[in-house]
Amino acid sequence: MEHRMRVRAAVGWLELGLPDEALVELEPLPWRIQVRKSLLELRLVAEMADRSWNAASETARLLCLKDPAEPQFFLHAAYCLHETGDTLAACHWLLRGPKALFSEATFHYNLACYLAVLGESKRAMSHLKTAFGLDESLRDSAHLDQDLACLGALP
Repeated sequence: MEHRMRVRAAVGWLELGLPDEALVELEPLPWRIQVRKSLLELRLVAEMADRSWNAASETARLLCLKDPAEPQFFLHAAYCLHETGDTLAACHWLLRGPKALFSEATFHYNLACYLAVLGESKRAMSHLKTAFGLDESLRDSAHLDQDLACLGALP
């Protein structure tokens, strides 16, 4: 019963924009509860909102192992790794995801960002073109994205 109250409290803290308090609520839960997929997803949301990138990358990677068919977990894991400064690991992790990712605009956009940061401009441009082909609205974000600034004119 206490577990449910803590989870509800954590959700409430997140709704109030206080992810650090949400994490405090989740911390005392027993490990067997904390490793449930739904709790890991809640923890990931809180860690990302709190900009706790190292912890979030670990949580996201654990979710990838629990559900390797879920593309969003790989996108989140890669993004969090990139935010820690480990862009090469972000690339590798993103590419380990399910094939369903290859048809998602966000996959190509994020991969373009990571490749641009790693100095692989040609490959970055190719993925950016694919991303724009899948979702033209990403152009608006791309013009403001610091990761893509080194590419100059966008496709």
